[in-house]
Amino acid sequence: MNYFERAKYFRTKKRLGQNFLIDGEVIRNILDYADIKPDDTVVEIGPGVGFVTEQLIKKAKKVIAIELDEEAVKELEKLKADNLQIIHKDILKTDLSELCDEKVKVVANIPYYITSPIIAHLLGEVDDLANKNRSKITDILLMVQEEVARRMAANENSPAKQYGLLTILSQFWADVEIKEFVGRRSFFPAPKVNSALVYLKVREKPLLDLTDYSHFKRTVKAAFAQRRKNIKNCLVHGGFAKDSVAKALTPLGLDDNVRGEKLSIETFGKLSEALINARD
Repeated sequence: MNYFERAKYFRTKKRLGQNFLIDGEVIRNILDYADIKPDDTVVEIGPGVGFVTEQLIKKAKKVIAIELDEEAVKELEKLKADNLQIIHKDILKTDLSELCDEKVKVVANIPYYITSPIIAHLLGEVDDLANKNRSKITDILLMVQEEVARRMAANENSPAKQYGLLTILSQFWADVEIKEFVGRRSFFPAPKVNSALVYLKVREKPLLDLTDYSHFKRTVKAAFAQRRKNIKNCLVHGGFAKDSVAKALTPLGLDDNVRGEKLSIETFGKLSEALINARD
């Protein structure tokens, strides 16, 4: 199937970050990675003109396609599938819990400039324990910029620029795995960067069992707010009392000069709890 010939007749909109996937092998891989079963309900975010959609409807019980572009919606309507529901709406303004009763799998080729907001919308922030969207989702397969994928899947041993707030946001509510890297020529129009398919297995419970999740969020944000500063200075600059910071770091065996990017998510959890205890 010549996806390129079909895609080039559609007027893509740069303001919407439209880059249509035209690589048939990658499309087949998406179906494999998502592991779509006949009784699955799939929410597809950013279906565009429907190259992945037309394959999803062959495998899933129901596909709910959420698309912002009105012209793309018209193309999707040409599929005329009984198991396809098209929603003309911004995903960031869509409550997934209202779309259907059953759990869903999410497949998305999202605009790269709003990747982080979409992930936060789907999973919820680290202190959003009752997020309605996350409660509906079992799995997420995202096509994102390669750099973003590496940040999502990073750990404290990764290059400093990769490990940060997006890492913790992604992994706090999901197991994250990069499935494959996708070159620029797999899209039309070709973006300036390479991409990657990232799979997230959504957790029923958060990664850590904490006393105060909002305090953990505050701790992490402070630690990464000024990357060139050590953890002690970052926490003090973030509003934590200097004495409390010293009391918290010592029992954990953390050097004052260590930087936040060298602390695992689990260590951040212990640090947050220690800071709470230090202020008592």
